[in-house]
Amino acid sequence: MTSMENKTIVITGASRGIGRAIALKCAAAGANIVVTGKTSEPHSKLPGTIHSVAAEVEAAGGKALAVQMDVRDEQQIQQMVTQTVERFGGIDALINNAGAIKLLPVETLPIKRYDLMQQVNSRALFICAQAALPYLKKSSNPHILSLSPPISLQPKWLKKFAPYTLSKYGMTILALGMAEEFKKYHIAVNTLWPKTVIATAAVAFEVGSEETFQYCRTADIMADAAFKILSLSHETLNGQTLVDESFLKSQGISDFEQYRYDRTANNTLMNDLFIDDE
Repeated sequence: MTSMENKTIVITGASRGIGRAIALKCAAAGANIVVTGKTSEPHSKLPGTIHSVAAEVEAAGGKALAVQMDVRDEQQIQQMVTQTVERFGGIDALINNAGAIKLLPVETLPIKRYDLMQQVNSRALFICAQAALPYLKKSSNPHILSLSPPISLQPKWLKKFAPYTLSKYGMTILALGMAEEFKKYHIAVNTLWPKTVIATAAVAFEVGSEETFQYCRTADIMADAAFKILSLSHETLNGQTLVDESFLKSQGISDFEQYRYDRTANNTLMNDLFIDDE
């Protein structure tokens, strides 16, 4: 495994799911992980807090800083950056993983929920990137990685839940813009999205139920893909909208059964949103 000794990685929404998986993967390579999220106390229905993940990071071999933070609050984001730099001396990577989802059309989506998705998804990316930028400029291999999809304008991704689509495509457009804008600072900016649905709490609550997990992969596939992206030179990969499976194939990975949530099942896995049929 590539060493990430003394590399500092900020991950938003890291108290569970994909954010947690990325944190533990990078921690095992010796990284400093800033575990941010809103959950500091155990939730009756959702496993994991920033503190439980920070403990897992330390156990995996990394160093951890747990910061309770709402990505809608620019002051809290700036305070997180200040704490990070005070603790670890800088920032080498920012992973924008925090997300809000509600798959409703314009006619029935509450305005408050619309605002929440725009704020937690695309707006938070803007604020976090701007706050981290002075320190990313000083890194020897800086990365910004956003968990957002390739842009497909097929009507099926717009008709039923255009507000959510807008918030996620907004993240991707910002990332593509920053990839060009930050070239002069030698900062790599890319996006990553799963080909199949990932077994997470968001899927259980919003997309289906835990029964859906038999058609899913684990968050480990996203963690492995994110780790490989961060391991590459900033000059190697920039301005790309990557999908986990195809990217890992390009890196020599061929065994994808290891990522199946239910390895006893022989059913077809479910494509994630925004993944067009090949």
